[in-house]
Amino acid sequence: MRDLVVVVAGAGGPAGRAVVRRLHEAGATVLAVDAHEERALRSAEGLAGVRPVVVDLLDAEAVRAFARETEERYGHVDGLIHLVGGWRGSKTFAETSLRDWATLADLLICTLQHTTLAFAQALARSSRSRFAIVSAKAAESPTQGNAAYATAKAASEAWARAFADSLTGTGAAASVLVVKALVDDEMRAAKPDAKFEGFTDVRDLADAVAGLWDRPAEEINGRRLDLTA
Repeated sequence: MRDLVVVVAGAGGPAGRAVVRRLHEAGATVLAVDAHEERALRSAEGLAGVRPVVVDLLDAEAVRAFARETEERYGHVDGLIHLVGGWRGSKTFAETSLRDWATLADLLICTLQHTTLAFAQALARSSRSRFAIVSAKAAESPTQGNAAYATAKAASEAWARAFADSLTGTGAAASVLVVKALVDDEMRAAKPDAKFEGFTDVRDLADAVAGLWDRPAEEINGRRLDLTA
């Protein structure tokens, strides 16, 4: 991956930090993007050459400007990994808050729309580019308390697969990585007795992301890749 330029959106969270580190170790030039400077800097801490970038992914024009600047600066963009997340839920369907839905729609859908639209042409121009989002099993079988979250994840998957269709035949690929939930060392330390059964470790997610470049585009483009198996 030494000649590849990869943008990681939502780099400041545990999954983002793990993915940034894994791609850096593989030799990629990594742009670690977060809306908060402290989180962006933390994601690049100790990783020489990783570029922390502060961008509000809810600002469509700011994202487009960032995409233009990135391609102009590096000459190509070979990956976009969208890891902006969030969760809201309730005990019952009737208690579902539409404020929660609005928050999730912004985090999980709008940021995805802005980044993919901004980078679509650049990714299509790179015959080796890969795009991925992380989705959840909840999108397949939503429960009543997960209505807003599951719906947002399902919408994100639909958007990502539509993007994949636009990449057909270019050598690029867009994939959906499916987990039950993610777990990291901080979560384990906070709940030492918890089993986190069926959860995917963020380091395994990072390996799966890096592995996308090892697989033929036609094998993974538009596919849901289950990391829970």
